[in-house]
This record gives sequence, structure tokens and C-alpha cells, in this order.
Amino acid sequence: MHRVGYLLTEGFQVMALATQSVFEFANIVTGKAVYKVQNFSQAGGIVSSSLGLHVDTLPLTQAGLADSWLVAGTLTPLTPPDADVLQSVRGLADGARRVAGICTGSFVLAQAGVLDNRRVTTHWAFAPALRRMHPSVNVEDDRIFIIDGPVWTSAGMTAGVDMALGMVEKDLGSEIARSVAHRLVMHQRRSGGQSQHSELLSLSPKSDRIQSALDYARKHLNRPLSVEELAEVVHLSPRQFTRVFTAETGQSPAKAIESLRLEAARLLIEQSSHSLDVVARETGFRDRRHMREVFMRGFGVPPQAVRRDSRRMV
Repeated sequence: MHRVGYLLTEGFQVMALATQSVFEFANIVTGKAVYKVQNFSQAGGIVSSSLGLHVDTLPLTQAGLADSWLVAGTLTPLTPPDADVLQSVRGLADGARRVAGICTGSFVLAQAGVLDNRRVTTHWAFAPALRRMHPSVNVEDDRIFIIDGPVWTSAGMTAGVDMALGMVEKDLGSEIARSVAHRLVMHQRRSGGQSQHSELLSLSPKSDRIQSALDYARKHLNRPLSVEELAEVVHLSPRQFTRVFTAETGQSPAKAIESLRLEAARLLIEQSSHSLDVVARETGFRDRRHMREVFMRGFGVPPQAVRRDSRRMV
């Protein structure tokens, strides 16, 4: 049995507990108790989340040896926990097969000295502070999760679910991980190398009509996708569609579609072994050269550099 311990500190972010469902469903999928999950705090007893949810925890003195330790993040990561907590974290890291920081839980690991000279990530909003406070830590603020030896760190809270799923994949294989993701109704299994930012989220349309147009575009990126076609999908004239689209998203339809193509191409480059010619064709660029031009304009690097960097991620 693989023992998984969660270290909760006062004011922990409740989304951290959602990652426990990944281990729960791994047990369900395999039909046996592969994982035993327990919640701990320094002294034990009731610990309150930032939302006010109370969780009963075991004291770390009863922790014994665990295979994996996951440190929950808080909404106030710049305030370090007590010295005894940091001392405990150092001991936990030394005795475990792996240790992980969920979102701003990486701050606790950094304050305990566990992240020195390692590649890590955290929520994008706190990444500059982590970099400034701990210059010996190599912070990469645009990754879903990063594995550096026995140390795992994730971005914002939903990325913790992806990280936990990555642990299941490493422990039990890709088929079990896929089955767990399916049970959890995860639309997409995200690898650690993915960006924290979503183009669809940043466009943030205000109406279902424009959202439908964007959903249609994302599913048909390998086509030219004219304004006329998109307008017809949502039953507007091209002129009306352009006006409403621009008002709701702050971008023209052409610019938004290019951004969606760019994001889709980046994901294919990071996650597949398709040639760049195939990626360009599948995501609607005229050719490989056109895709390179858009990558240079959008990311400042060519597609080859994105693929090379993704191969460095575990």
C-alpha cells in the first residue's frame, strides 16, 4: 500500500483536498486499496481552511513513514509557517519517496529548504514572489506542474489534480491514469509542460452566442474559418457578428482565431510526436512557415524551441 500524507496548515485552501479524489478513484479503478490517504497537521486536531471548513487531522508525531507527502497551499503564502512546521517538512522530505507542493504549498517547501537548486512552479500570481524570496529556486511560472527528482510542484489548485493524476500514472501506469481521469470526467489530461494560461479563458465572452462561436472554432481549427461561417453558426450577419464579438472579447474574430490556433499548435507540439508540418496543417496554419511566424510573434520563440523545452519536462 502506498501511504499518502497531506500536511494542512491553518488557512489551507480547500481545493487541495480535491486532489484526494484522484487517489480514491485509483483505488476504485484497480479494485484494491493501492493508496491510503491521511490528513496531518503539526499538532493534530481541527484545522480550518480559508473558507472555514474544519478538517480533523492527525499529529505529525503519528505520521510514521509515508511514500508521498503533499503540502497544501494557502491564500497567504508569504507568511511562513512556524519553525517547527518547517523542521517537520524537512524531515518528511528526507523520509519520503516524493514530496509535493500544491499551488502555494511550494512556498512551505521553499522555506524549509527542500526546493533549493530545483525546478519548480506555483500559481502564476505568486511566482514572482517565490522567485524573489528564494533566489536559489528555479521558478518556472508557466507550467501546470513540474517534477524534479523526488520533488513535485503544481500551479493553481486545479493543476494539483493534474499533478496527482501524474503520480498515479507514474505508480500504476497510463491506462489506470486514463481510467481515473475518465471517472473524474476530466475533459483533458494535462501534462506538466502545459501553460497555466488558456486562450479561451482569456477571451471570456459574455454571451452564450459568442461562446458557441468560439467552441465551434476550436473544434474546426483545421478549416479556414471565415467570419461568414462563424456568423452563420450563431445566426448573425457577418457585420453584427464582428461587432458583437469584438465588443465582448476585445479582439477581432481573426485575431482570436489566430490565438486559438497558436494555443492548439503549442499543445500538439508539447504533447504529441507529430511533425511540425502535420501540426501546422491540423491547426489551420497555411504551412509550417506561417506557423513559425505566428509563434515568433506570439511567444518570441520558434515551434522547434517549444518542442525542445517540452522534452526537458518530465
